[in-house]
Amino acid sequence: MNANAPALRVAVLPVTPFQQNCSLVWEAATGRGAVIDPGGEVDRILALAEREGVTIERILITHAHVDHAAATAELHRRLGVPIEGPHEGDQYWIDRLQPSAQQYGFACEGPFEPDRWLHDGDTVHIGTQTLDVVHCPGHTPGHVVFIHQPSRFAVVGDVLFQGSIGRTDFPGGNHSDLIHSIREKLFPFGDDVTFLPGHGPTSTFGAERRSNPYVSDRAVGR
Repeated sequence: MNANAPALRVAVLPVTPFQQNCSLVWEAATGRGAVIDPGGEVDRILALAEREGVTIERILITHAHVDHAAATAELHRRLGVPIEGPHEGDQYWIDRLQPSAQQYGFACEGPFEPDRWLHDGDTVHIGTQTLDVVHCPGHTPGHVVFIHQPSRFAVVGDVLFQGSIGRTDFPGGNHSDLIHSIREKLFPFGDDVTFLPGHGPTSTFGAERRSNPYVSDRAVGR
């Protein structure tokens, strides 16, 4: 076995007209995996898992905006696997999934009930791999981030993007909370952490700390 082979593998599947980065994340050694943020297009998600030889064991949700969570109920029904996340601060958005989906023309079987709400300091498992849960309010009150420290990789939903940050003008959004979440809760994990945002390309915490116009050291006067 290659000692340098990654413990986790990630396949990104942009879904819905919003091109949300739904991801299939699995343990390389066992093929046991999770779907993170199934916003839509369940058939494509399941086809990807079959193509990669992945057994989906759980559904992980960063936050309950419709483009990230509209297909959660359908995927849960078809697979019978547990739903973990988000934090219960997003109950408002879970309750609004159906009308939000109708507004934007998304397929949605309705709201879902998490088998487990997630909180700061919790962990989730993908196969035998452990991911840290970080509660990062600001974009939504119940937004969580998943960080796999051994591979220096994070799935951050809509908290942080390459060169930008999440919107805070939706109900429950809070700009100062978002800046605090990024600066004080994510950046301390290290500049070398690569993150997958909810939309667009990957980046690193270090690159955003250096140059992001909203949360860089220069932007906050440090």
